[in-house]
Amino acid sequence: MTVSTDRPSGPRSSKGQRTRARLLAAAKEIFEEHGFGDARISDIAERAGLSYGVFYHYFPSKEEIFRELSAVHERQVGAAVVAETDRVPESIENAMTAKLEVANRRYLAEYRREAALMRVIEQVSRHDEALGQARLYRHKLYTERLAEAIAHLQRHGLADQAVDPAVGSQAIMAMVTRFAEAWFVEGRVTCGFDEGVAQLNRLCLNAIVPRDGRNAPPD
Repeated sequence: MTVSTDRPSGPRSSKGQRTRARLLAAAKEIFEEHGFGDARISDIAERAGLSYGVFYHYFPSKEEIFRELSAVHERQVGAAVVAETDRVPESIENAMTAKLEVANRRYLAEYRREAALMRVIEQVSRHDEALGQARLYRHKLYTERLAEAIAHLQRHGLADQAVDPAVGSQAIMAMVTRFAEAWFVEGRVTCGFDEGVAQLNRLCLNAIVPRDGRNAPPD
């Protein structure tokens, strides 16, 4: 399957963009209130103050507007996390570990803020192949960035040389994303936000930091 590049289709005029944005904003509210299964196109159009026909001018189905809403949300989260990590000065000691810590904090903060939408995204992505593939594509981009960070730490003797960056990045990303769902969607974590972030950061760093003197970078 070809994964979408997440670029919205449809009218490019400023009026068309505003109408599309109204539909997406309305869809977000409806999906959060009713879930995916019980949400109706007529509800979305009515909430946006637009006709049923206008909806179909922009989106061919309820599934398609949800996929775009999910893509927009995840792009925003990704941009927020990258911007947060980019603000960490490269010159400070342990800059890469600091970036990991602030990235986790920002991701969890964004997930908590949009927990109602994330609940629906998590549910739908498990049976909607197109949405699932799009999420996997973005997940791949994030894990590749993390793998580069782990490799960078290893070159400087700051990460366990036995950790495979490609495998380690997948494991850490899985831990972070699943932890967020368990905490903010399923309510199975009972602690303050700062404590939860600190616990996650400790586990992530423990997974890659040197364990003994054998972790020096190769000559």
